[in-house]
Amino acid sequence: MSAIAVEGVSKRFRVPHEKRTTLFENIVALVQRRLSYEEFWALKDISFEVDKGEAFGIIGENGSGKTTLLRILARVLRPDVGSVAVDGRVACILELGTGFQPELTAKDNVAIYGSIMGMTGRELKRRYDEIIDFAELRHFEDMKLKNFSSGMYVRLAFSTAVHADPDIVLLDEVLAVGDEAFQKKCLDKVHALKAQGKTIVFVSHALPAVRALCDRSMALNKGQILSIGDTEKVIAAYLDHVSQAGGTPSNA
Repeated sequence: MSAIAVEGVSKRFRVPHEKRTTLFENIVALVQRRLSYEEFWALKDISFEVDKGEAFGIIGENGSGKTTLLRILARVLRPDVGSVAVDGRVACILELGTGFQPELTAKDNVAIYGSIMGMTGRELKRRYDEIIDFAELRHFEDMKLKNFSSGMYVRLAFSTAVHADPDIVLLDEVLAVGDEAFQKKCLDKVHALKAQGKTIVFVSHALPAVRALCDRSMALNKGQILSIGDTEKVIAAYLDHVSQAGGTPSNA
């Protein structure tokens, strides 16, 4: 049974030909009818399914459309073409501090972020200590987030999301931020979620982590599917593609 079903999804962005940084420049361009854009298709006719309880990897070079696709799955973006069906509570860790308020404390942000993830007030109260302790931020719970390091941001975001009892977890390379010990702790938690039957979509350049976690994967290239299926075969196809293009992928 599918937790995620993506059918014929395409996403387009408009890239202006001329650089305009002020409102005046935009008004002048409009009056002079010089507003011109190039259409950039970040995704082109993407179709796949992720079964409930499956860990599914998405790999590809920078600019291949991985993050755009994850944002569509998280309903941050809407596709221009196609449809997406997601069945279950979703915890998404897409960007550093998404949903956080820098002027509020860690404690306040757990409440806000947890609510975004769908947690009730009772759930937040019951799980707060576990969230803050997993993030190793007990001594900083009353500090404003604007004073946090990037690693502290990720710890708080990850811990809140994975303790929200999600059905589906969307992860976008956030584990690359922070010290090695905490990265391992996060990966161990992701493996535990998989063992609990949670659905995981894992976007990463760290191919060993994708190998270890995901049974099936998909490689994207310039917004299109390069390969999809068994993770080892997908990684092999991706590495072959990069090699033919003259590149050298890191973290292989």
